[in-house]
Parts: sequence; C-alpha cells; structure tokens
Amino acid sequence: TLHSSTVGWRLCGGALLRAAPVGHFRTMEQISNLQVVPCASSDYLKAFTVRYSQNGTKKSWDFMRTHDSVSVLIFNTTSHCFILVKQFRPAVYMCEWEKSMPTPPHPEGSQEGSEGCPAPAPDEPATSGEGQESEGAAGQPEQPPASAGVTFELCAGLVDKPHLSLEEIARQEVLEECGYDVPVARLRRITSYRSGVGVTGAKQTMFYAEVSDEDRVSEGGGKPQEGELIEVVKVPLHEAMTFAYDESIPKTMGVIFSFIWFHSSMSPKYKISTNV
Repeated sequence: TLHSSTVGWRLCGGALLRAAPVGHFRTMEQISNLQVVPCASSDYLKAFTVRYSQNGTKKSWDFMRTHDSVSVLIFNTTSHCFILVKQFRPAVYMCEWEKSMPTPPHPEGSQEGSEGCPAPAPDEPATSGEGQESEGAAGQPEQPPASAGVTFELCAGLVDKPHLSLEEIARQEVLEECGYDVPVARLRRITSYRSGVGVTGAKQTMFYAEVSDEDRVSEGGGKPQEGELIEVVKVPLHEAMTFAYDESIPKTMGVIFSFIWFHSSMSPKYKISTNV
C-alpha cells in the first residue's frame, strides 16, 4: 500500500520511493473550500454535440475539444530510477467523492455566475482510511481524504505553444516539472496514441529521456505562479513492474505502458529480467 508522510517518503511493495524536495515543505493534500460550479467557459476544454448520419442512421455524440499533449518517461542512469511526478487531480478526486455519496454533488443551476455547491474539505492531510467509511453529523458519509485525488504520472504537458515543436515542449516540461535540463537531441520518440476516444479524442505523444544527476539544474515542482504543485518521485528500476501493476497505487495508463515499453525495449542494455 501507499502511505504519505511529511518527510517525503513513499512505501511501495517494501521499497522506499523518495520524493525529491521542492523548496520548503508544501503538501498537496491540504485541500479546503472545495466547490462544484458550472463550467461557463474554459481555456482548456470546450463541449460540443456533433450530429451526423452513419449508414443511413441519424446519430449525435457529445464530445470535448481539448489540447493534445506530450509525456516523457524519464530514467535516471545515475540512480537507476524512473522519475515520475505526483499531483492532486480534482477530476480524480470528484470521481472518488461521487462514488461515496448517495447523491453525487452537482452544481447549483446552470447560469454563469452561479456560486455553486460549497463542500467542506480536509484542511490537513488525511491518514489512510480516514473519511472513507465514517458518517458525518447528518448521517451522510464523509467525503474521501484529499489523498484520493493524488496520482502518479509521467512528466507531461499540453501542446499549446504553436511556435514550439513537440520535442521542445517535452524538454520544457522535463525542466519545469522535474528539474532536468535535457537537450532535444536526447529525447527519443516512443509513440503517439489517442486518449479519451469517447470524449476528447486528443493525441498524446510519448518520449523517452535518459538523464543523470549531472543534468539536474533545479528542484522542479512546476510553476507555482500558474498554480502547479508537483512532487518529483523516484521509482527504483527493480520495483517498476511491481509499482505498475499495484492497483492500490493510483497512476495513469502512461506510467504502466511506458514501464512495459522500457522493460521490452531497454532490457538488454540494462540487463533487466523481463519476468513480471
């Protein structure tokens, strides 16, 4: 299981995963004043309905237009660890919250300017299991701890800079989120694929980068001025497949796929056993 602690260590299958320090201690699990409000407009997604005929049958489909993205599997050759990022994802948290509620939270009204539905949120990081089975004063289950919305992911970013190539965007994200300065020439394109094909159809392009401790020029952690709060996490190579298949550790499909790719494509170089 996965445990949080204020000293930045994570426990996975008996192996310790150390989160790299990001300046003074900040915890992403201090969530408060949570509200659900209508999305009147967004710079990141737009909802549409497309109507069409297929084989003579009229159909319609709701979809969202979003940005494409890049992701990077980072392997530190000095420590033989994968470099992941950890962050709080409101969408993941809300999915977990709705599962625990007899009546899922919904925005009040649909007009722009609605103040939405305020909901209490934990002011301090919750311990494992806290708030999952207990009931509140009104007999309603308490909302999940903030840790329910925290996920482990590859370093990634949106393709929203038309003047930059995919490789240049990936390089920027590695520097900003993880603190490694990697030349574009050292980025290896793994593949690209469609994600959310039923809702967004956006394309993600995945890269691979080998780094060393000498490439580390900052602590990473994202851009606080843009609201980013990211922890850099190291996953030891020998624990990677255990980490990938451990369903108790919330992670993206990109993490699982990239770890499998590494073991398939890079095992001769690093003399890795491909037995899972």
